[in-house]
Amino acid sequence: MTGSGDFTRDVAGIGALADEVRRELYLFVSGQQQPVSRDQAAAELGLPRHQAKFHLDRLEAAGLLESDYVRLTGRTGPGAGRPAKVYRRTTQDIAVSLPGREYALAGELMAEAITAATRDGVPVQQALEQVARARGRSIGAAASGQGSPLELAREALARFGYEPHDEDGRLVMANCPFHALAESHTELVCQMNDALLGGVCERIGGLHADLEPAEDRCCVVISSAR
Repeated sequence: MTGSGDFTRDVAGIGALADEVRRELYLFVSGQQQPVSRDQAAAELGLPRHQAKFHLDRLEAAGLLESDYVRLTGRTGPGAGRPAKVYRRTTQDIAVSLPGREYALAGELMAEAITAATRDGVPVQQALEQVARARGRSIGAAASGQGSPLELAREALARFGYEPHDEDGRLVMANCPFHALAESHTELVCQMNDALLGGVCERIGGLHADLEPAEDRCCVVISSAR
């Protein structure tokens, strides 16, 4: 499940590239078809092997690279030598947006909706609301810990960039994670968002989502069920 729960990891990963040596190592590894050994990286950048090792391991710790151990000689059995550690670019997407945006989530929901609409012969808008509500229930199901329904919803939605805060006993979302899409396709995106947060409320229980568009915030407000 996508979400801003990986924000800290992503910031650390991108921050690791502020170092020029690590940035060059990352670009070199990313540009190779095969995993890169420490010796290869050191030779390419003209670094001592221990320095290449240090920076490669830092890039791995930051989530930018993945590693494995292979025998570079291709030999096996006794006398084949110890496996060497090799690095490749991670398969995980790493991105940071301030304020938080969830365009990947919107794209995933829309793709699911188009597939369902084509398969079932229903309007795309209807299919989008259905898949968004189902995803919202999944988000609500993942809410954990002690607290009131509003507190659980606030914790869950904070992970997705909504920046929820209490306002007169309701949850108001200071940020729209789908801002650019909502600007160009307002009705479609707001209905999707209403269904998504409605699903969260249904799963947590005791909550209700209301579509209340306003300037400079998300179009949905959450309150205790009436």
